[in-house]
This record gives sequence, C-alpha cells and structure tokens, in this order.
Amino acid sequence: MTEQDQAALDHARQVADAILYEGYLLYPYRASAQKNQDRFQFGVLMPPAYAQVDPGEPAVSQTECILDGKAATELTVTVRFLQLQRRTVRAAPDSAEVGSLRVDGTEYVPWDEAAEREQQVTAPVSELLSGGVEVPFTVPGGVDEENLTGPDGQLAGRLVRRREPLSAVIRLTAERLPGPYGALRVRLVLANATEPVRPLARRADGLPFALVAAHSLISVPGGRFLSMTDPPEWAAPAVSGCVNAGTWPVLGGPAGCVELILSAPIILYDHPEIAAESAGQLYDSTEIDEILTLRTLALTDAEKQEARATDPRAAELLDRLDDLPPEMLERMHGAIRYLRPAGGTTAPEPAGPTPDPAIGGQAPWWDPGMDQSVSPETDHVVIAGVKVARGSRVRMCPGRRRADAQDLFLAGRTAQVEAVLFDVDGQVHLALLPDDDPAADLQRSHGRFLYFGPDEVEPLGATS
Repeated sequence: MTEQDQAALDHARQVADAILYEGYLLYPYRASAQKNQDRFQFGVLMPPAYAQVDPGEPAVSQTECILDGKAATELTVTVRFLQLQRRTVRAAPDSAEVGSLRVDGTEYVPWDEAAEREQQVTAPVSELLSGGVEVPFTVPGGVDEENLTGPDGQLAGRLVRRREPLSAVIRLTAERLPGPYGALRVRLVLANATEPVRPLARRADGLPFALVAAHSLISVPGGRFLSMTDPPEWAAPAVSGCVNAGTWPVLGGPAGCVELILSAPIILYDHPEIAAESAGQLYDSTEIDEILTLRTLALTDAEKQEARATDPRAAELLDRLDDLPPEMLERMHGAIRYLRPAGGTTAPEPAGPTPDPAIGGQAPWWDPGMDQSVSPETDHVVIAGVKVARGSRVRMCPGRRRADAQDLFLAGRTAQVEAVLFDVDGQVHLALLPDDDPAADLQRSHGRFLYFGPDEVEPLGATS
C-alpha cells in the first residue's frame, strides 16, 4: 500500500470510528437513564433466529456500488462491527450479582459494553466476476474477570465481562454492466450466521449474538469507484439499479479519492470527514456538539459520578470536557464551510429600508416587507425555457448539489411553486409544496415550504 493510499484509508477510518460508536451511549450517559435502557445503535445485524421475535430486525446487509473496472485488479473489504460485552458486578465474599457496588470511592454498575471487531477479505476482481468469493468467519466468545480491591487490599468484588461467540459470512461478487464503459457492479453481502445457545424472547436476548454498528470499507488500489450520490450521466441508470439494504455507500477518504468506498448504516455525503471544530466523540447520535457539551458540563457531581461508573468512554468524555479550554468551546460555536469566489456578475443590490433613527441610523440588514425590488408572489424564473412562478408545477430532482435523506425521499415527486424568492446574494429559491402532501393546506397557512434551487426542479408546463 502506498503512502497516499494509507493516508486515504486513515482519513476514512476516522469517520468509520465515529460510526462505530454513533449512538453507543446517550446523554446524560448514565445506565439508569431511560434512553439508555434499550440498546444498541445503528447497523445492528441480529442472528437469523431473532426474526421469529421481530421480522423487522435484519440479519443481512447488502452494499452495491459501481466500479470502473478497466484498471482495477484487486479488491479489499474490511468489515468492522462491535461485539456486545455484558458486564455484571459481583460482591465479595459470596460473589453474588448486585446492581451497584462502591469500592474505595468508585461506583460500579452493570452495563453492556462493546469490543471492536474487524475482518478483512482480499480477492482479485477476476475472481469476483467468475462466481465470487464466500468467506465465513467466527468471533470467539469469552469471560474476563477483574478483581476489585478495597483500600485495605482485601477483595471487595469483581467485574465479570461475558461475550457470546459470533459467526458471520462475507460474500463478494461482481458483474460486468452492458455498454462501452467497462463498469462493474460490485456486491458485498454481510450475513450474521450465529446460532444462539438459548431462546430469544426479546431484543436484549438477541443483542449478545448480533453484529453491532456493522459497516465496511471497500478499496481498489489503482481503480475508480463512481459516486453513488452524484454519478456521471452515463452511469446514472446503473447507480439507480443498485440495491443497498441497511447500508449507504459513499466515496471515502479525502476529496479527490476514488479508490475507496465507505458503506455505513447511516446516510453520509461523499468524502465525509470529522469537523475540525469537534473536540472528540460524544457518542450521542445526531446531537450538536456545542449543545451537548454545554449540557454535559451542567450535570451535577452525582450525575457525573454515575456516568463515570457506567462506561469507561463516558468517564473519558467527562474528563475531556471538564478540561476543555475556552478556545475549543468557541470553535464549536460556528464555522463558515463554503465561500464563493469574488468576481463575476454582481446582482443589483435590493433597495434597503429607510434608516431608523431609533437605532442610531443602523437599519436592519434586510427587511423583505420594505424591499420593493422583490415580490415572491409575482416574481418568476425561467427554467429550460419555461417561465416558473407561483402556481407552476414542477418535478423535484434533488441530488445535483445536495443529497441528504429528506431530499432523496422527494426525488421524482411533483410539487406546486408557492413563491419565487431572491436572496441578498442574488440566488434564486423556489418555495414548494408537494402535490401529495396531505397537510399541504396546514403547511401553507404556517408558511412552511420546501426550498429548491432552479437546477433542482423540472418544469411540468407553463404557468397557468
């Protein structure tokens, strides 16, 4: 592996590590908190037998992506997941299981921890095309004991960590797509094949036999993967034909890297990265770093003590935040992600309101009610030669500039234009309401619309 390839893989692994623990432990980081009673997080592949309890919990995930096969010779898949490790607390002298034990000022409570696991498969692309490869693997179980001694050196109790054995299968295949481009559709199937040693009556019974937060890194040195969110026009039909179950493949590594796919159980954009403002993992899924940090700092000493007893990662998190310098907190407050280059056509400045002497001659930066240069109800924009204004109908085509979950669910649906808006930078925005939205009248009365750019819609006809 070249130095550049290793750097790209390291970059992708930073994001993969965050995925591994996304939702692992939720604020306020205490085992007693209701939100921490039913775990684990994203990307859980249950044992097949659990389907009798809940058919909605999958045992298999599938990733399909498009590879330019002209230069690719070998493909490497790294599957990563967590193995549940159930921690119980036993008190001396009879080793009875207890709900809490305090030893030398430190409290210990039962908790489901996790151990990181990884399995790698490398195969020639030619072998994937000629039938594929199937690689079964196992993860051993085990029991570890940690003695807890008091200040007098006497045994006060012990922590017992138990892991159940796991079995799984990685299947890799590829097929050549029709056409002159030499593209391949690569399929990765990860299946939990564990046979539990006891009956499963509820989710907590199945989790010790599950692959938790399962995701994969697929690399092809010298090859080129195509973006699944913004593919070239010739590859769009092939990309739309890919079936991904429980995973979301994106280009991994830094911008410009095309030899690496990160397939995650959450929706990401191409070349995801950890924000430079982040001071470290907070584990609580989908939360905003600054808000979560401030709330964590506001925990009482008793709450922090219980959090520290819950999980070593919670203890490390609290130590990190307690010592967080002010400049790190300020960095979380906000950042400018994108700046447009200066130059080009300058949009005419909108007419501003008359300065208000009550605020020292400093007028608000913009008041749409006083700006006579804009009229959302009558303004229009021309798209593909068609005048689009309020009342026009369009088809939503997100993904040309953005592609998050909400946008993709709207792709191909029709909508009515409620207003054409021009912002202070001269950009045009269309306020839309989907035709099939049962709450359209309510949304309209509240002024709640979906906002799309002119290049993200297709006109369905001239304005009526």
